[in-house]
Amino acid sequence: MSKNIYVGNLNFQTSSDDLVEAFSKFGTVTRAQVVMDRETGRSRGFGFVEMAEGADEAINAMNGAQFQGRTLTVN
Repeated sequence: MSKNIYVGNLNFQTSSDDLVEAFSKFGTVTRAQVVMDRETGRSRGFGFVEMAEGADEAINAMNGAQFQGRTLTVN
């Protein structure tokens, strides 16, 4: 069963591929998405990572961690 993880306070330059790379250290990432603003096409500063396994370890390790110059909120 997959778990959907919220990732907040992202750098506005962060891509979905960056999230896959960061979270794949903890398990299999099945999907990652940075939420984009419809009007401007810019990142809204948060996204979601879906993981098949290793989600709890990723949440514990990445919540409060520095990533691309920002402190992440992960839950």
